[in-house]
Amino acid sequence: MGSTMEPPGGGYLHLGAVTSPVGTARVLQLVFGCTTFSLVAHRGGFSGVQGTFCMAAWGFCFALSVLVVACEFTRLHGCLRLSWGNFTAAFAMLATLLSATAAVIYPLYFTRLECPPEPEGCTARNFRLAASVFAGLLFLAYATEVALTRARPGQVASYMATVSGLLKIVQAFVACIIFGALVHDSRYGRYVATQWCVAVYSLCFLATVVVVILSVLGHTGGLGCPFDRMVVVYTFLAVLLYLSAAVIWPVFCFDPKYGEPGRPPDCPRGSCPWDSQLVVATFTYVNLLLYVADLAYSQRIRFVPTF
Repeated sequence: MGSTMEPPGGGYLHLGAVTSPVGTARVLQLVFGCTTFSLVAHRGGFSGVQGTFCMAAWGFCFALSVLVVACEFTRLHGCLRLSWGNFTAAFAMLATLLSATAAVIYPLYFTRLECPPEPEGCTARNFRLAASVFAGLLFLAYATEVALTRARPGQVASYMATVSGLLKIVQAFVACIIFGALVHDSRYGRYVATQWCVAVYSLCFLATVVVVILSVLGHTGGLGCPFDRMVVVYTFLAVLLYLSAAVIWPVFCFDPKYGEPGRPPDCPRGSCPWDSQLVVATFTYVNLLLYVADLAYSQRIRFVPTF
């Protein structure tokens, strides 16, 4: 369950939570996250789905970073009914992915070297440039925590700190990208074969989320079978399922018999089904490679279920 509390007579505050290398990275996350969020909210500005996603990602990461630092500093994480090592490792990986995505999207859609027309003017341009820089620094701060806390070969660690555990977060994140493309007019309902692919994405995503939740809650020891063996079996099945989707989806979307081999010239930009189908196909192969790598790494991991 939660981490062990300090023995009576020990200090209530843990200074190492902010002075250690990992603690320093977390403090920088708070500084860069607050700065990025403030620059955009004050004068940088945002709009549309892209801007809302960036602000939501930065706000979510900042809020949970405050929780992590506060619990580590006050040692209250020992009172939480969860595996603290698994929780912090999973959050750091998720925050790395979210901050990386936001660090790409915000400059791409909102930052320009030339000044926008009034009333925004050059002031808004300068705020957006500064926000883009701090967004990149925020990503580096979260990536640094992942690098510092990742389990090394042969080291006994919580599951989510292993390469296999970190890959679970990436797999779920990539699946969310696939779902986003599917609902954006991908026409997956035209054939039973493409519906099978959607079922594969959904099943693997749900199973991955269940593995992460069980690890974070520290309930992996009461499954009736060894957790590491169950994860290996599930990952092997996921590889087979994604392999089928990697073959079926391109055939039924890009083969001339069923779909369009090339992008239709009259397809409107931003709402073209072919673009969504291409995104799904691309990230299907990305996730297939991730599951294959996961299967390879999961053969040699050692972890403590409730660490």
